[in-house]
Amino acid sequence: MNMAPFDRPLILGSTSVYRRELLERLRLPFDVVAPHVDETPQPNESPPALAERLAMAKALAVAKLHPRAVVIGSDQVADLDGEPLGKPGNHARAVLQLQRMRGRTVIFQSAVAVVCLETGFAEQALAPVHVRFRLMSDHAIETYLQAEQPYDCAGSAKSEGLGIALLESIDNHDPTALVGLPLIHTGRLLRAAGVPLLD
Repeated sequence: MNMAPFDRPLILGSTSVYRRELLERLRLPFDVVAPHVDETPQPNESPPALAERLAMAKALAVAKLHPRAVVIGSDQVADLDGEPLGKPGNHARAVLQLQRMRGRTVIFQSAVAVVCLETGFAEQALAPVHVRFRLMSDHAIETYLQAEQPYDCAGSAKSEGLGIALLESIDNHDPTALVGLPLIHTGRLLRAAGVPLLD
């Protein structure tokens, strides 16, 4: 039985260049719309709950502007023993984050949500990534930060670049989750929303 052609716009509710590059791997046409969501954690909110809430909030914020579209929202929170570590924003905060993470395991909580208001579809998934940092020196941290300047990355860790040299191990079920958009989960949610993906 042939499915009806898919005629809804696909929108990535994120201005992250990393997420845009990842979504391009699926070879689907899509637009990018900034979600404009307050990312402040709520009192006593756990890192996975924060990531899931923000992913859905971003998808809904864009979906309200484009109710016919299938909208993808995503968020990532670095989880250090239950404490959320956000994007450092500057060099000094990045140094402090990496100093705290050395020799420890950090869980990068990567969440994705897919929403289409017109059809009532709204689902999300969480892809935690366990990352073990090596006991890097202050010199190694400084060299890495000067080279990569990853101030827009949760936990200051940019594994797709030189940041991989700071790590001992990565344990996850989706190799794209650490970069910021878990494509295996994203593909599953898009198919559930009716987007043809190799179907």
